[in-house]
Amino acid sequence: MREKTTEETHDVELIAKAMRMIRTDRRLKPSDVAKVMGLPVRSYEHLESGKGRISYERVSLFAEATSSDPDALWSVLQLGSPEFALRCADNKLMSIMVSCLRELNEELGDDLIFLEPGTAIGAMSKVCKELVANVRQRDTYAEKWLELQKGKSRKSAPLSVGVRKGRLAET
Repeated sequence: MREKTTEETHDVELIAKAMRMIRTDRRLKPSDVAKVMGLPVRSYEHLESGKGRISYERVSLFAEATSSDPDALWSVLQLGSPEFALRCADNKLMSIMVSCLRELNEELGDDLIFLEPGTAIGAMSKVCKELVANVRQRDTYAEKWLELQKGKSRKSAPLSVGVRKGRLAET
């Protein structure tokens, strides 16, 4: 059996870190996830420590066990960010993107080769900007609504405004 390269070891560690972050965020014990995945607890712990074998099947089983996004887990390798998998665990952003690209492939078929890189970059940039604007607008809406609610009830405690400022960059 051949030794893993440094890059392969790093890749496994990135996915393992993302898995650990998701499991912890879900407040699940290793034994909970191992049971759903059909693995002995020690095998799961070995996997999550970055020493186990990562496979498509295991990532899929983990995503199912934690109700997270399997495509975001694999994307960790391209993005170098285990946090991305955690951030997409609930909204399934990467699985949505992959599904949209699958539909594009089915719609265009061989004509996909005629899609110019500049057009693809422009379209993807537009989508990303719209998503950012949507999140920022949503945050602003909540803050404005909370501000309007201040003082409407004589007996209620003051509502805190700007709860999410620490999580989102200033616009």
